[in-house]
Amino acid sequence: MPHRPHLPDLPLAPPLPDEVPEPIRSRAAIGGHPLHPMLIHFPVAALIGLVAVDAGWWLTGDPFWARAGLWLAGVGAGGGWVASAMGLVDLLTVPRIREKITAWCHALIAVMMLSAASLNWLVRLRAEDGVALAGPWLSLLTAVLIALAGYLGGRLVYEHAVGVHHKSRLVEPHVPPGTAAAEADGSGGA
Repeated sequence: MPHRPHLPDLPLAPPLPDEVPEPIRSRAAIGGHPLHPMLIHFPVAALIGLVAVDAGWWLTGDPFWARAGLWLAGVGAGGGWVASAMGLVDLLTVPRIREKITAWCHALIAVMMLSAASLNWLVRLRAEDGVALAGPWLSLLTAVLIALAGYLGGRLVYEHAVGVHHKSRLVEPHVPPGTAAAEADGSGGA
């Protein structure tokens, strides 16, 4: 049997940082709640739903799907530009956000995604049947770009604490009473 070198045990996930990063407050906020993440869910839902609507149109040819797709494309593109304007306010007015390459990549991909979504809506608006052949492909491209922009947006929040409340408002995780973790820290879970 050939000799195999011993491989070290590698962690399944990167280690957690020793300290939580200093939160970066959003300037486009109401009551401390950032507007960009509040507003972005609606256009994302519309543009992802557009992929399913296009599949319905492709499979059935029913004009209902073309009309629904036109509305979803318009709501997604228009709402996306509004939500992105709030993100742009933070990018341009908060120096600590401007320093992050992740923020610039997030913004660049979002502009590409919104351009594809807007083109998709305009193509559908001008098409006789409500759906041009390019529409479903633009919907798929938009969905891929949404996934990339969303991933980078998540990194901004979870790795760089963009838009997170101040540390004094953060609470310790709840440890259920009677668990080994509660007994180890001596709190009993309280």
